[in-house]
Amino acid sequence: MLRRLVAVLVCLSVTAQAALAQNLRDKISQLFSFGSCGQPLCLDGSVNAANGHGEHFIGSVEGTNKAIITFLTEAVGVSLGSVPLSAASSGATFTFVDGLPVKTSSSAGPVFGERAPTLGRKRLLVGANVTSLNFTTLRGLPIRGLNFNFTHQDVGAPGLGDPLFEDDVISVRTSIDLNLLATSAFLTYGLLDNLDVSVAVPYVYTTLRGSSVGQINPFGPSVVHFFAGSPTDPILRAASSVDGTASGIGDVSGRIKLNLSQAPVFGFSLLADARFPTGDEENLLGSGALAVRGMGVMSGQYGAFSPHLNAGYLYRGGKLQTNALLATFGFDQLVSSWATMAADLITERQIGDSKLRLPGPVEYEEPFRRFVSPTDIPNRRDNLVNASLGMKFTTTNGMRLVINGIFPIERAGLQPDVIWTSGLEYTF
Repeated sequence: MLRRLVAVLVCLSVTAQAALAQNLRDKISQLFSFGSCGQPLCLDGSVNAANGHGEHFIGSVEGTNKAIITFLTEAVGVSLGSVPLSAASSGATFTFVDGLPVKTSSSAGPVFGERAPTLGRKRLLVGANVTSLNFTTLRGLPIRGLNFNFTHQDVGAPGLGDPLFEDDVISVRTSIDLNLLATSAFLTYGLLDNLDVSVAVPYVYTTLRGSSVGQINPFGPSVVHFFAGSPTDPILRAASSVDGTASGIGDVSGRIKLNLSQAPVFGFSLLADARFPTGDEENLLGSGALAVRGMGVMSGQYGAFSPHLNAGYLYRGGKLQTNALLATFGFDQLVSSWATMAADLITERQIGDSKLRLPGPVEYEEPFRRFVSPTDIPNRRDNLVNASLGMKFTTTNGMRLVINGIFPIERAGLQPDVIWTSGLEYTF
């Protein structure tokens, strides 16, 4: 009985460890695992041949190669903070004069930009929207065709190339399909005539599919590294694939907006919001770190035309995440009594160099001096410029239908070709 109990506990332990290894974040690194070794860049064939060369690329993973894999997985995590938040106030806004409500805006307001007026005391905005992100590029390169070169561990004399088998390189071409669907419920409440508080709770569904093909490129006349087969009949090409989904609560956000000035044609407010790391980072449901944004909000109203300008600072608490300066320029235009068009130019400029950096070219000294680039992904700042265009349609009962698209102008980080959002909102 004791042996059976021990056996059961061991099986449960192994099963639990296997389950923990199946999160979506781990699946990305599995694109670089070929065979049954269980580690990235472990060569089954060379291990089974007992020639001592099966783990020579694993040691390099702890250095340059590890940096490549870490960059790819962290870029996915950082991108999850790009899910846009709806404007804190929407629909007609009011202030109170001698106890009576006076309308301060006539249009339904912007979609993702912010305007200065607050809802008004005891008014409530509730809504829900669905945002779809199908990521397609990483720093401008298609994620369905990323190329990586993994170099050998330096096991002989100092400097790669001696012995000659250190010149072998594993080239890996990956194809990644990453989709995120965020369904968010949000509300804004007017605590005072000039003070609003907001909360938004997203439910995120993430789908990850990926495939990769690895190719060993022998440099010398003899083949000592191979995925399978034998030294006389080596298999130098192998494939890997991953597939998984995850769902759950994403990063919950809270906001507060204080209106300091509301003249007939100009208003100014201060807005602060925080995104809390409530989403499961390991399953690509959240960014894994606190993000806090502070902005000054200016807006005006000239008949049916209402321009706005938002400028501020974004703090990101993640170890590999970078703070940024924010600026949004846009307007909303009352097209008819039941339709409002909203347009914005949304920018984010990194402060300092990007913390998500790739290693530089690897130098070989023998049999001649040369360099191998680990990847074609560039090292640069992830500065964003997006254009947003949307419409709000007001029904006869006051419900508003929102449709919006965000399109990248300057490619940076991990991005989709378009971010689609549709939703409903109502002001009480």
